[in-house]
Amino acid sequence: MTPEEYRKYAHEMVDWIADYLETVQDLPVRSNVQPGDVINQLPTSAPETGEPFDAIFADFQTKIMPGITHWQHPRFFGFFPANVSEPSMLAEMLVTAMGTNAMLWETSPAATELEERMMQWLARLMQLPETWSGVIQDTASSATFVACLMARERATRGASNEVGLMSSKPLVIYASPESHSSIEKAAKMAGYGRLNVRYTDPSDEGGMDPRSLKRLIKSDRDKGLLPAMIVATVGSTSTGAADPLREIAEIAGAEDLFLHVDAAWAGSAMICPEYRDMLDGVELADSYVFNPHKWMLVNFDCSAHFVRDKAALIRTLSINPAYLQTAAGGQVNDYRDWGIQLGRRFRALKLWFVLRSYGAEAIRDLIRNHVNWAHDLAEHIVVSSGFELVTEPRLAMFTFRPSRTDDSDEATDLLTDQLVAAVNDGGQTYLTRTIIDGRPAIRFQIGQTKTTWEDVQTAWAAVAEMSEKLSG
Repeated sequence: MTPEEYRKYAHEMVDWIADYLETVQDLPVRSNVQPGDVINQLPTSAPETGEPFDAIFADFQTKIMPGITHWQHPRFFGFFPANVSEPSMLAEMLVTAMGTNAMLWETSPAATELEERMMQWLARLMQLPETWSGVIQDTASSATFVACLMARERATRGASNEVGLMSSKPLVIYASPESHSSIEKAAKMAGYGRLNVRYTDPSDEGGMDPRSLKRLIKSDRDKGLLPAMIVATVGSTSTGAADPLREIAEIAGAEDLFLHVDAAWAGSAMICPEYRDMLDGVELADSYVFNPHKWMLVNFDCSAHFVRDKAALIRTLSINPAYLQTAAGGQVNDYRDWGIQLGRRFRALKLWFVLRSYGAEAIRDLIRNHVNWAHDLAEHIVVSSGFELVTEPRLAMFTFRPSRTDDSDEATDLLTDQLVAAVNDGGQTYLTRTIIDGRPAIRFQIGQTKTTWEDVQTAWAAVAEMSEKLSG
């Protein structure tokens, strides 16, 4: 493609993107293609000669777009959001053009130093400890994996990096029953083993029960195992539950266990002072992560990972072959030693563009609106017939299910599953299912960039109408 052709198609592409974001609300939220519909339209081999870009883009619109679930739809209320905003997208255009690999300070000094400053901005916006150090990971799953490695090295005094885990007692991780599945995956990858992840009893609020945590740690020590790590959750995926951080941190300190705090979704709300009590005690943690790409208008992927002891992080992950040694080494942050990947994307630029374009107060207003709308809708459900709240709103999320006084639990559970499937098939909105106390429930979370109160009302009207049809 020549520079002239690139300029032409790039302008056309920007127009298409702007039109897409303006009209996405007219599309079905979730793709309704069937398995194989997309791949069966694609050739089984790559072409031997190049094709015109017009033909490629036409195929994108006719073959790929029907298979897209629209995460930027204002009535996307499933999972947690993966937001975009115009300033973030513009930053990504620049990053793509430069093709920066931010693995070392020397490979792009501005990328490293902007990342360092952006992590300081986030820490100050959320009143996190000034002594913490931060790095942008791709996802919270990677940050949790890194934390598991740090905890492993701390528990084995660095031996596992040198000789492996053969000489160590089996290591144990503790988490709440509401914790994210990435903890189990990290335990498998880091050598703990899936069966050495212990889940505490739930507290009355649905999070980790500190008394259960103490009992599990004592039991494992009595068995000759080596407790190594606690993963606390603030804003669980199923219900938005938050673990009692201060109590957990005190146990971690007394037992000399590494404490990692996963606030992937809820962490963005900590930009609002009124929600920061959810993080009470976080200053005692060893590692903390949240995802600006979920609720701060920064497009995927951008995960803010903070650690108390950056030297311990670097010891855990550092390798230093001759081809990575530079004159500035030791004087600067070389972020290739702070995460799994050697090659690193220049993620700090979009964070900088977003924070400067909107300012902290506009982001606070967006989050507060989402929280208030979730509470308003939950109050409406409480007084309406045919539904019940399963869990109260936590920030901008709650769970519910249909309720009929003459129905058995089995009938209600079947109706719940039928309802979420039918609503998603209808295209007006997208919700996700979870299991709470052994029974299905429907999650409703608000967080998409362009969502309005009218979108919330429209989505709920679709739920109520479909429930009536299924019950009729």
